[in-house]
Amino acid sequence: MTTPRTAEVSRHTAETQITVKINLDGTGQARLNTGIGFFDHMLDQIARHGLIDLDIQAVGDLHIDGHHTVEDVGITLGQALHQAVGDKKGLRRYGHAYVPLDEALSRVVIDFSGRPGLVMHVPFKSGMIGGFDSQLAFEFFQGFVNHAFVTLHIDNLRGENAHHQAETVFKAFGRALRAALELDARAPNAIPSTKGSL
Repeated sequence: MTTPRTAEVSRHTAETQITVKINLDGTGQARLNTGIGFFDHMLDQIARHGLIDLDIQAVGDLHIDGHHTVEDVGITLGQALHQAVGDKKGLRRYGHAYVPLDEALSRVVIDFSGRPGLVMHVPFKSGMIGGFDSQLAFEFFQGFVNHAFVTLHIDNLRGENAHHQAETVFKAFGRALRAALELDARAPNAIPSTKGSL
């Protein structure tokens, strides 16, 4: 019987109090409350398109701005995902996805390399998307990769509407995660690396 790939991580600082529960073999169910509506909408894309069950509860210093909340959710989600993945036996390791939304198109490629790295090129056409500062998308993904220990490349290839740009990025991220996290039935006990470890 396969070990459940689940985790629960809480992170409390003077700026934020965050709890993330994750099930990598879920059905895309999400319970999200960060206090930032558009950010919740983007996290829902990760759950639905990644077929990951996500429960994220966050209380942050939104009277200042959304920076600490968004970054710390990225950190805590990364920690939870890293814990849930476990020893990476049988993991496909790599995943990529292209996702369009009307005029926008984004590509996301991920590698569960054990090494944090982010390359992100998203020229947002607007500074704010609802109550979400578009610059914080980078902070979310930077926090995530640093604690999930993955290499992540994100490119918005085209787009004129910032909402569409962001949504294609988060949907593609969910799809790429889904592909990378899939267990390889042909090599269920193999570590997908010539080094023998990730």
